[in-house]
Amino acid sequence: MKTQEILKKVQNGDLTIEEAELFFRRQPFEEMGYAKLDTHRKVRSGFAEVIFCSGKANSHLLSIFKKLYEEDGEVMGTRANPQQYEMIKATFPEVVYDEISRIIKIEKPGKQRVGKIAVCSAGTADIPVAEEAAQTAEYFGSHVERLYDVGVAGIHRILSQLEVIQSANCVIAVAGMEGALASVIGGLVDKPVIGVPTSVGYGASLGGISALLTMINSCANGISVVNIDNGYGAGYTATQINRLGVRS
Repeated sequence: MKTQEILKKVQNGDLTIEEAELFFRRQPFEEMGYAKLDTHRKVRSGFAEVIFCSGKANSHLLSIFKKLYEEDGEVMGTRANPQQYEMIKATFPEVVYDEISRIIKIEKPGKQRVGKIAVCSAGTADIPVAEEAAQTAEYFGSHVERLYDVGVAGIHRILSQLEVIQSANCVIAVAGMEGALASVIGGLVDKPVIGVPTSVGYGASLGGISALLTMINSCANGISVVNIDNGYGAGYTATQINRLGVRS
Protein backbone atom coordinates (compact mmCIF):
# COMPACT_ATOMS: atom_id res chain seq x y z
CA MET A 1 0.00 0.00 0.00
CA LYS A 2 1.30 3.46 -0.91
CA THR A 3 2.03 6.13 1.71
CA GLN A 4 -0.77 8.43 0.48
CA GLU A 5 -3.27 5.57 0.51
CA ILE A 6 -2.40 4.77 4.12
CA LEU A 7 -2.79 8.40 5.19
CA LYS A 8 -6.14 8.69 3.39
CA LYS A 9 -7.40 5.53 5.11
CA VAL A 10 -6.43 6.99 8.49
CA GLN A 11 -8.16 10.25 7.57
CA ASN A 12 -11.32 8.38 6.53
CA GLY A 13 -11.30 6.18 9.62
CA ASP A 14 -10.61 2.98 7.69
CA LEU A 15 -7.29 2.47 9.51
CA THR A 16 -6.29 3.18 13.08
CA ILE A 17 -3.11 5.11 13.85
CA GLU A 18 -1.60 1.91 15.26
CA GLU A 19 -2.38 -0.04 12.07
CA ALA A 20 -0.89 2.74 9.95
CA GLU A 21 2.23 2.75 12.10
CA LEU A 22 2.60 -0.99 11.47
CA PHE A 23 2.39 -0.41 7.70
CA PHE A 24 5.08 2.28 7.86
CA ARG A 25 7.37 0.05 9.89
CA ARG A 26 7.16 -2.63 7.23
CA GLN A 27 7.46 -0.27 4.30
CA PRO A 28 11.19 0.64 4.10
CA PHE A 29 11.69 -2.57 2.11
CA GLU A 30 9.69 -5.64 1.18
CA GLU A 31 11.29 -9.00 1.89
CA MET A 32 10.88 -11.47 -0.98
CA GLY A 33 13.56 -13.97 0.00
CA TYR A 34 15.58 -13.55 -3.19
CA ALA A 35 15.17 -9.75 -3.17
CA LYS A 36 14.57 -6.91 -0.73
CA LEU A 37 12.61 -4.29 -2.65
CA ASP A 38 13.42 -0.73 -1.62
CA THR A 39 9.85 0.56 -1.52
CA HIS A 40 10.87 3.80 0.24
CA ARG A 41 13.51 4.80 -2.29
CA LYS A 42 11.23 7.29 -4.02
CA VAL A 43 10.36 8.87 -0.66
CA ARG A 44 14.06 9.28 0.19
CA SER A 45 15.57 10.18 -3.18
CA GLY A 46 12.69 11.17 -5.44
CA PHE A 47 13.26 8.20 -7.76
CA ALA A 48 11.70 4.74 -7.51
CA GLU A 49 13.81 1.60 -7.73
CA VAL A 50 14.65 0.41 -11.26
CA ILE A 51 15.25 -3.25 -12.11
CA PHE A 52 18.57 -4.44 -13.56
CA CYS A 53 17.14 -7.34 -15.60
CA SER A 54 20.32 -9.02 -16.83
CA GLY A 55 21.09 -12.27 -15.03
CA LYS A 56 17.78 -12.51 -13.17
CA ALA A 57 15.71 -15.69 -13.25
CA ASN A 58 12.40 -15.22 -15.08
CA SER A 59 10.33 -16.01 -11.99
CA HIS A 60 12.29 -13.53 -9.88
CA LEU A 61 12.13 -10.81 -12.52
CA LEU A 62 8.38 -11.16 -13.00
CA SER A 63 7.67 -11.07 -9.26
CA ILE A 64 9.87 -8.00 -8.76
CA PHE A 65 8.25 -6.30 -11.76
CA LYS A 66 4.78 -6.98 -10.32
CA LYS A 67 5.63 -5.68 -6.86
CA LEU A 68 7.23 -2.46 -8.08
CA TYR A 69 4.32 -1.83 -10.44
CA GLU A 70 1.82 -2.34 -7.61
CA GLU A 71 3.80 0.06 -5.42
CA ASP A 72 4.15 2.99 -7.82
CA GLY A 73 1.82 2.41 -10.78
CA GLU A 74 4.78 2.30 -13.17
CA VAL A 75 8.03 0.36 -13.44
CA MET A 76 11.21 0.27 -15.51
CA GLY A 77 13.93 -2.30 -16.09
CA THR A 78 17.30 -1.97 -17.83
CA ARG A 79 19.35 -4.50 -19.83
CA ALA A 80 16.33 -6.67 -20.62
CA ASN A 81 16.44 -9.20 -23.46
CA PRO A 82 13.62 -10.09 -25.89
CA GLN A 83 12.83 -13.33 -24.04
CA GLN A 84 12.36 -11.43 -20.77
CA TYR A 85 10.11 -8.96 -22.57
CA GLU A 86 7.88 -11.72 -23.96
CA MET A 87 7.68 -13.33 -20.53
CA ILE A 88 6.59 -10.07 -18.86
CA LYS A 89 4.25 -9.17 -21.73
CA ALA A 90 2.25 -12.35 -21.08
CA THR A 91 1.23 -10.85 -17.72
CA PHE A 92 1.43 -7.15 -18.61
CA PRO A 93 0.28 -6.66 -22.24
CA GLU A 94 0.83 -2.90 -21.94
CA VAL A 95 4.56 -3.24 -21.28
CA VAL A 96 6.86 -1.47 -23.77
CA TYR A 97 10.26 -2.77 -24.86
CA ASP A 98 12.92 -0.86 -26.77
CA GLU A 99 15.35 -3.20 -28.53
CA ILE A 100 18.05 -0.55 -28.93
CA SER A 101 18.34 0.57 -25.30
CA ARG A 102 17.06 -2.77 -23.94
CA ILE A 103 14.76 -0.87 -21.59
CA ILE A 104 11.43 -2.38 -20.59
CA LYS A 105 8.80 -0.23 -18.90
CA ILE A 106 5.25 0.66 -18.05
CA GLU A 107 4.74 4.40 -17.60
CA LYS A 108 1.89 6.39 -16.13
CA PRO A 109 -0.17 8.04 -18.89
CA GLY A 110 0.11 11.79 -19.42
CA LYS A 111 3.44 12.14 -17.67
CA GLN A 112 4.85 15.68 -17.89
CA ARG A 113 8.48 16.15 -18.84
CA VAL A 114 10.24 19.32 -17.75
CA GLY A 115 13.50 21.19 -18.31
CA LYS A 116 15.93 19.96 -20.93
CA ILE A 117 18.74 17.42 -21.15
CA ALA A 118 20.83 17.11 -24.31
CA VAL A 119 22.02 13.57 -25.04
CA CYS A 120 24.84 13.51 -27.60
CA SER A 121 26.39 10.40 -29.11
CA ALA A 122 29.71 10.44 -30.95
CA GLY A 123 28.72 7.70 -33.38
CA THR A 124 25.75 5.58 -34.41
CA ALA A 125 27.31 2.59 -32.62
CA ASP A 126 27.06 4.54 -29.35
CA ILE A 127 23.29 4.99 -29.66
CA PRO A 128 22.28 1.96 -27.51
CA VAL A 129 24.04 3.52 -24.50
CA ALA A 130 22.80 7.01 -25.42
CA GLU A 131 19.23 5.71 -25.64
CA GLU A 132 19.53 4.06 -22.25
CA ALA A 133 20.49 7.48 -20.87
CA ALA A 134 17.78 9.32 -22.80
CA GLN A 135 14.96 6.94 -21.91
CA THR A 136 16.00 6.83 -18.27
CA ALA A 137 15.86 10.63 -18.10
CA GLU A 138 12.47 10.66 -19.84
CA TYR A 139 11.09 8.01 -17.49
CA PHE A 140 12.11 10.14 -14.52
CA GLY A 141 10.37 13.20 -15.97
CA SER A 142 12.96 15.11 -17.99
CA HIS A 143 12.58 16.50 -21.50
CA VAL A 144 15.36 15.14 -23.71
CA GLU A 145 16.91 16.43 -26.94
CA ARG A 146 18.74 13.71 -28.88
CA LEU A 147 21.79 14.69 -30.95
CA TYR A 148 23.30 11.54 -32.44
CA ASP A 149 26.38 10.91 -34.60
CA VAL A 150 28.01 14.24 -33.75
CA GLY A 151 31.51 12.95 -33.02
CA VAL A 152 34.75 14.90 -33.27
CA ALA A 153 35.81 13.28 -36.56
CA GLY A 154 33.47 15.83 -38.15
CA ILE A 155 33.61 18.68 -35.68
CA HIS A 156 31.17 20.77 -37.72
CA ARG A 157 28.40 18.36 -36.74
CA ILE A 158 28.54 19.21 -33.05
CA LEU A 159 29.11 22.91 -33.75
CA SER A 160 25.93 23.01 -35.84
CA GLN A 161 23.96 21.91 -32.74
CA LEU A 162 25.62 24.28 -30.29
CA GLU A 163 22.51 26.38 -29.66
CA VAL A 164 20.50 23.31 -28.68
CA ILE A 165 23.27 22.03 -26.41
CA GLN A 166 23.77 25.37 -24.69
CA SER A 167 20.04 25.64 -23.93
CA ALA A 168 20.04 22.40 -21.90
CA ASN A 169 20.35 22.22 -18.12
CA CYS A 170 22.73 19.29 -18.48
CA VAL A 171 24.55 17.53 -21.33
CA ILE A 172 25.31 13.82 -21.64
CA ALA A 173 28.22 13.00 -23.97
CA VAL A 174 28.34 9.34 -25.03
CA ALA A 175 31.47 8.20 -26.87
CA GLY A 176 33.64 5.18 -27.50
CA MET A 177 36.96 5.04 -29.38
CA GLU A 178 39.12 7.76 -27.75
CA GLY A 179 36.14 9.44 -26.04
CA ALA A 180 37.02 13.02 -27.01
CA LEU A 181 33.44 14.24 -27.40
CA ALA A 182 33.00 15.00 -23.69
CA SER A 183 36.06 17.28 -23.64
CA VAL A 184 34.95 19.16 -26.75
CA ILE A 185 31.46 19.77 -25.38
CA GLY A 186 32.89 20.68 -21.98
CA GLY A 187 34.89 23.47 -23.60
CA LEU A 188 31.83 24.90 -25.37
CA VAL A 189 29.10 25.07 -22.71
CA ASP A 190 28.52 26.52 -19.24
CA LYS A 191 26.41 23.55 -18.08
CA PRO A 192 27.39 20.30 -16.35
CA VAL A 193 28.58 17.60 -18.75
CA ILE A 194 28.29 13.90 -17.95
CA GLY A 195 30.69 11.75 -19.93
CA VAL A 196 29.68 8.18 -20.73
CA PRO A 197 32.53 6.09 -22.17
CA THR A 198 31.33 3.17 -24.27
CA SER A 199 32.95 -0.13 -25.17
CA VAL A 200 32.78 0.72 -28.89
CA GLY A 201 36.14 0.64 -30.66
CA TYR A 202 39.06 -1.40 -31.94
CA GLY A 203 41.66 -3.34 -29.95
CA ALA A 204 43.52 -0.57 -28.11
CA SER A 205 40.26 1.00 -26.98
CA LEU A 206 40.32 -1.86 -24.45
CA GLY A 207 36.56 -2.24 -24.21
CA GLY A 208 36.02 1.38 -23.21
CA ILE A 209 39.04 1.88 -20.95
CA SER A 210 40.64 4.32 -23.40
CA ALA A 211 37.49 6.46 -23.56
CA LEU A 212 37.14 6.31 -19.78
CA LEU A 213 40.72 7.49 -19.21
CA THR A 214 40.32 10.28 -21.77
CA MET A 215 37.19 11.57 -20.08
CA ILE A 216 38.47 11.47 -16.50
CA ASN A 217 41.70 13.18 -17.61
CA SER A 218 39.90 15.92 -19.53
CA CYS A 219 41.36 19.42 -19.26
CA ALA A 220 37.88 20.88 -19.85
CA ASN A 221 36.09 21.84 -16.65
CA GLY A 222 32.68 20.73 -15.46
CA ILE A 223 32.88 17.13 -16.68
CA SER A 224 31.82 14.19 -14.53
CA VAL A 225 32.19 10.62 -15.76
CA VAL A 226 30.15 7.48 -15.14
CA ASN A 227 31.16 3.87 -15.71
CA ILE A 228 31.66 2.31 -19.15
CA ASP A 229 28.32 1.83 -20.98
CA ASN A 230 26.40 3.15 -17.94
CA GLY A 231 23.70 5.10 -19.75
CA TYR A 232 21.30 4.54 -16.87
CA GLY A 233 23.62 6.22 -14.37
CA ALA A 234 24.09 9.19 -16.68
CA GLY A 235 20.35 9.62 -17.26
CA TYR A 236 19.63 9.42 -13.53
CA THR A 237 22.28 11.97 -12.55
CA ALA A 238 21.33 14.29 -15.41
CA THR A 239 17.73 14.26 -14.19
CA GLN A 240 18.85 15.27 -10.71
CA ILE A 241 20.73 18.22 -12.24
CA ASN A 242 17.82 19.07 -14.53
CA ARG A 243 15.41 19.18 -11.60
CA LEU A 244 17.63 21.71 -9.86
CA GLY A 245 17.59 23.84 -13.01
CA VAL A 246 13.80 23.69 -13.20
CA ARG A 247 13.38 24.64 -9.52
CA SER A 248 15.65 27.67 -9.85
